[in-house]
Amino acid sequence: MLSKKGAGFIGEYEHSLDEKKRVSLPKSFRATLGKKVVMTRGLDNCLFVYSRSAWEKVAEKLQSLSFVNPDTRGFNRFMLSGAAEVEVDGAGRILIPEHQKAFAGLKKNVVFAGVSDRVEVWDAIRWHSYKTRIEKQADALAEKLGEIGAL
Repeated sequence: MLSKKGAGFIGEYEHSLDEKKRVSLPKSFRATLGKKVVMTRGLDNCLFVYSRSAWEKVAEKLQSLSFVNPDTRGFNRFMLSGAAEVEVDGAGRILIPEHQKAFAGLKKNVVFAGVSDRVEVWDAIRWHSYKTRIEKQADALAEKLGEIGAL
């Protein structure tokens, strides 16, 4: 959940798609995300979920980049054309658009991972594989971040 100090979304939660292909948002994320969220293709074949206000900031940043650069155009198309506004129903569930499920390879079990200003949605098997790989690299990643002054 986002705190007033801006700690952001944190934690990971595993949920299952129901028979109608809906999934419950973790309760701790719902209040901050609101009744309508913006979901888009993310990096590493996951989905990014933003509150409307956080999405507006992301979209503004993307729109401020020069469209003459082909990489900028490509990334804007990737993020913006893949986005969809998704309603959270009274039970806290969302229906993930089919094109996004296909992109992220979502099957039955999904993981919601809180990553500061966004929530990521992963296929559970893909998440566990990714997490295992990153955990093995954590020391080297921390060293690289320390070298550039990020830690």
